[in-house]
Amino acid sequence: MNLSRALGPSVASVVTPVVIALLLIAVAMTGAPAHAQHMPTFSARELLDAHNSARREVGSPPLVWSTVLANHAKSWAEQLIAKHDFAHQPDNPHGENLLMISGGMLAPAEAVRAWIAEMPDYDPSSNTCTGVCVHYTQVVWRMTHAVGCGMAFDDNRQVWVCEYDPPGNVVGVRPY
Repeated sequence: MNLSRALGPSVASVVTPVVIALLLIAVAMTGAPAHAQHMPTFSARELLDAHNSARREVGSPPLVWSTVLANHAKSWAEQLIAKHDFAHQPDNPHGENLLMISGGMLAPAEAVRAWIAEMPDYDPSSNTCTGVCVHYTQVVWRMTHAVGCGMAFDDNRQVWVCEYDPPGNVVGVRPY
């Protein structure tokens, strides 16, 4: 249909750019989340490398990536966001590290580095913590072989969950 013939040349010159602009906006919005944020992507390799770097420093063997654990972790992260909660999974057969940030986003390696930052609170000679160190000890736990992580976010929070198999932090056992 010729808009100039149907509406007249002066109306068509105004309507045509408006219609094109509306179509471009509609196409740009297709598939965008309701809160206008795009789901950040992350690299499993980046998470695995960050874990294995810390493990290498204490002589623990490298971890392998588990898609099963990653799916489990992502599901729990999504539930925490949906419920506005922050807690470990009840009756979880895996080791688990959680991290939540408000008002920003962390890259995968930054999440792992937050747990590794607890290292000064762990005293290997006495196998005790002087503060919080259980996230760090889980990262470097010698007998853990696999890790999988997931992340979820909303307009204000980002939650990272990593699952470990077999779990670490066994009372009375040294991590490395």
